[in-house]
Amino acid sequence: MAIPTSGFTGRRQNRDADLPPGQYLTDSFPVLSAGPTPHVLLADWTFRIDAGAGEAHQWTWDQLQALPQEDITTDIHCVTHWSKLGTRWRGVSLDTLFEDVESDAEYTMVHSYGGYTTNVPLDDLLDGKAWIVHEFDGEPLAPAHGGPARLLVPHLYFWKSAKWVNGIRLMEQDLPGFWETNGYNMYGDPWREERYW
Repeated sequence: MAIPTSGFTGRRQNRDADLPPGQYLTDSFPVLSAGPTPHVLLADWTFRIDAGAGEAHQWTWDQLQALPQEDITTDIHCVTHWSKLGTRWRGVSLDTLFEDVESDAEYTMVHSYGGYTTNVPLDDLLDGKAWIVHEFDGEPLAPAHGGPARLLVPHLYFWKSAKWVNGIRLMEQDLPGFWETNGYNMYGDPWREERYW
């Protein structure tokens, strides 16, 4: 059973803030996970894009660090109703990782250490919309928040920003991941309040 940290409850603040419907602001960074926190050594960490038909691209931790890095400041919105504004991250754009990937697939399944999965349309990972991040607020990303690296897709509810990410598989049809199988919306747009099926 998942045990949430503080920050999951609170009064609505800053009613004039530009928040998606049903959200409240928090200054903390709540943690909710579907299972135990995996502890992945950097020497063992890899990230893989499986494009199908035997085509795969893979990076080690050192190779990821050698790629162009971006600083991202963005708002994040959790399906459990909290929002945190102006969060600061550092990582590699998915545009960089997909530069040499050729596929006609329109969908992806994101995979994580520990077995977590979530589906994201490929268009929502490209054109400056998503990153593999490894720093938060100028510090290495803590394991509780998905470290050593997590996916960041800030325009969707935060369950789509898979913690402990280790790969993306391209798919020709949209299939549900972990939370989607358990009743969460297949897409998860916070501005349309797409929380559940």
